[in-house]
Amino acid sequence: MKTALITGITGQDGSYLADLLLEKGYRVVGMLRRLSLDNYARIEHLADRVELTQGDLLDQASLQGILREYEPDEVYNMAAMSFVPTSWNQPVLTGEFTALGVTRVLEAIRMVDRSVRFYQASSSEMFGKVRENPQNERTAFYPRSPYGVAKVYGHYITVNYRESYDMFAVSGILFNHESPRRGLEFVTRKITDGVARIALGLKDALYLGNLEARRDWGFAGDYVKAMWMMLQNEEPEDYVIATGESHSVREFVALAFEHVGLDGDEYVKLDPRLLRPADVDHLIGDSSKAQHELGWEPEVSFTDLVHMMIDEDVRQLEVSVRHGELHPLHSPSSTLFSTG
Repeated sequence: MKTALITGITGQDGSYLADLLLEKGYRVVGMLRRLSLDNYARIEHLADRVELTQGDLLDQASLQGILREYEPDEVYNMAAMSFVPTSWNQPVLTGEFTALGVTRVLEAIRMVDRSVRFYQASSSEMFGKVRENPQNERTAFYPRSPYGVAKVYGHYITVNYRESYDMFAVSGILFNHESPRRGLEFVTRKITDGVARIALGLKDALYLGNLEARRDWGFAGDYVKAMWMMLQNEEPEDYVIATGESHSVREFVALAFEHVGLDGDEYVKLDPRLLRPADVDHLIGDSSKAQHELGWEPEVSFTDLVHMMIDEDVRQLEVSVRHGELHPLHSPSSTLFSTG
């Protein structure tokens, strides 16, 4: 039985990755930061199947201690300050977690056991102000946020440790990947939750920023398979993981409202406060290398992804309405769903 250590196991990617690794017979250890409020919602269904331990990307000693205690075969670094808008408000903290935190994990592996295979969660936000479309492993980086800058550091320090210390350390340059487990602060989940609330009469409007920004959106459950595949490779290689399709925020909104039988133009309001100081306008990935060398391909379509997220948000909200935890402002607008 292999042992995998997942930092950031309570996040979207960490929880889907834990699901996958348990299916494959791994012993899964999840590293958590010590917080006053625990957030285990995404891994509640795994409570008796994963081992949780406390550690912190800011604390080198805790990382080395965890490696010595659990002796993992694979380490997946999912932990980061991962919300782009917040990185503008907390640029130094973003650098500590998302950039230097990677170095601390790599250095811990180097000092404890260099045979451990390491996966770093790189991001399409590193491309930023894109130099070419689509973006692949050879496309130059031009990050447009403190988060993107920190991810570039994390990416290159992974390359540096691989080449300097002969470690199996790889980065997956993942384009946007969403799911019903996505945090409410992210635009996709903000849209699906907002549309579900409007459809159920719980809300009257959806406030958004840049509707013209385009992203390559896939399903997180598909993308964690690629992470695992990278660590099973014979040689350590970095890969772009993407669907190869680009859609605007406006398209996402329209599809979401259409799914509940509503016209989004009646409910969407623009809020200038939600615009970023510098935005990334167009991201679309070329994952042909991963397809050819790993045999990886996305399985969930953009339309199915939006529908999946809407359906789950409606289901959760209906439960809250039935239990009296939420109270509609008026009768549900949509004829597709009911609270009965």
